[in-house]
Amino acid sequence: MSCNPEVLQDVSLFSLLDKEELDVLASQVELCKFAPRQRIYKQGDPSNRAFIMLSGSVQVSTIDEDNQIVLLDEPIKGDVFGFASMLAQTPHQTEATAVQESLCIELDLNDITVLIRSKPDAGLDLMKVMGRQFHATERLVRLRAARNPNELFEESQTMGERIADVVASFGGSWNFIIIFGLVLLAYTLINVELKGNAWDPYPFILLNLFLSMIAAIQAPVIMMSQNRQDKKDRLRNELDFDVNRRAHTEIQGLARRINLLYDKIEDVEEILRGKK
Repeated sequence: MSCNPEVLQDVSLFSLLDKEELDVLASQVELCKFAPRQRIYKQGDPSNRAFIMLSGSVQVSTIDEDNQIVLLDEPIKGDVFGFASMLAQTPHQTEATAVQESLCIELDLNDITVLIRSKPDAGLDLMKVMGRQFHATERLVRLRAARNPNELFEESQTMGERIADVVASFGGSWNFIIIFGLVLLAYTLINVELKGNAWDPYPFILLNLFLSMIAAIQAPVIMMSQNRQDKKDRLRNELDFDVNRRAHTEIQGLARRINLLYDKIEDVEEILRGKK
């Protein structure tokens, strides 16, 4: 479907183009319609084209090392997606899917070449778009690198799990031991003083029944809390391993650069010795 030059006027990327240049560009690019839930491109596909959002809703996502889908962007009118991969001519690092019926402008590298030749200042607009995308991705990486396992668990915690944590926390404290000891002492003293009128005389069979019931309920609740703590510790260990692996990679990179610097310094020293 051909593109109307008037449609391009609403795209910030082409705001510096005059009417003649818009006519030239409109004759090259095309309008594409995507149905709801239609995949525009997938991760790893050849990046021959990029897209500019006109209407509808599109989600750009990727899959991280935990095999989780990460939402990178939801382009609005005038936003570009799939642009960096098209310029670098590398496979797409993301996946774009239309959430609802969407209308986009499809352009390729040849269209951008003609555009920049006719309007060199448009290259600055392209750099601005790439800069915004880079900063957005950078913020996302920083947020995911700083994931707190406690916050992740609190977000997905159910009411039953919260109650189990409270019971386990209180049941393993000195407050519980003191309060429970005072209650048992008061219970036994009252029944001893009442003698024949006691509702639970020695050997306190009713009290033993209550204690058995409490122990039977308390034990699985505490185990539930311990299982959650084990999962939290396992997630924390995985995050620590990921951080250590990244640090190891960065240290290796720094070591390589230092070795290169040493080589360059030695080359300079050899040149200086030769001049002497």
